[in-house]
Amino acid sequence: MKDRFLAYIQYEKRYSPHTVTAYRTDLDQFFTFLSAQYQISDIMIVDHSMIRSWLAILMEAKLSPRSVNRKITALNSFYKYLQKEEMVSINPMRKIVSLKTAKRLPFFVEKDKMERLFEKVDFGDGFPALRNRLVLEMLYNTGMRRSELINLRETDLDFYQSNIRVIGKRNKERLIPISNKFSEVLKAYLKEKKNYLENLEAKPTICIKPDLIIITDSGQIASPDFIYSTVTKYLSQVTTLQKISPHVLRHTFATHLLNNGAELNAVKELLGHASLAATQIYTHNTIENLKLIYKQAHPKA
Repeated sequence: MKDRFLAYIQYEKRYSPHTVTAYRTDLDQFFTFLSAQYQISDIMIVDHSMIRSWLAILMEAKLSPRSVNRKITALNSFYKYLQKEEMVSINPMRKIVSLKTAKRLPFFVEKDKMERLFEKVDFGDGFPALRNRLVLEMLYNTGMRRSELINLRETDLDFYQSNIRVIGKRNKERLIPISNKFSEVLKAYLKEKKNYLENLEAKPTICIKPDLIIITDSGQIASPDFIYSTVTKYLSQVTTLQKISPHVLRHTFATHLLNNGAELNAVKELLGHASLAATQIYTHNTIENLKLIYKQAHPKA
């Protein structure tokens, strides 16, 4: 049942590979708990008290409320699937309530530090250096997710309309506009990539992925870890943020847009959020920015 559920959310619901992996881990941990604590393996006889006892153990182990809620979400999805397939008649999750969590403001990099990143930081020479720079430029210029960047192809670029087609969560498509300046950066990069791949093609052991925008030094598809390490390597040279990741550049993209007067609904569409609530977290940073401006500029502040 577990494997059928994971295949369902991966291929029918179009959940991201990261989410599928996380749900697999959560379910494996839950099944291990059931076997150790109750000596059962039949998911049909699980009730809400068993689930609550597992959650209590997780909280005693000092797992964060956010992490516990992720596991609750995984079990909710799993049991809804079992009900849909008529494998269970009663959903034991109906009596399980998510934990309250403190709202976390998204980390972002200040505008002057982003300017320093692209104007002062030495990325080196050659195609790998150009590729590394483009990873950061693409994430900051478009706000796309790491997984979206990894799967981005040359056919997704429309220089005539000045936009990029992105396939996001749940296989939802959106268009992100790009400036003429960034279009020229992309064109120069693609030309350099083509020359680089032509040299690689002479090596028969190399697996070439010619249509992907971001490729490794050996022409292969970039892994999530590759994108992460590239971003942290260069971003850490301009900021002292405790958390540095590709998602920070997505936060930075959204925050800078709002700080410069972009409408919240427009930012929602650019980010590919399903609801406005997901985008509203960025207004907190905007308010903090307004407070700073007020303190600096108002005579009575």
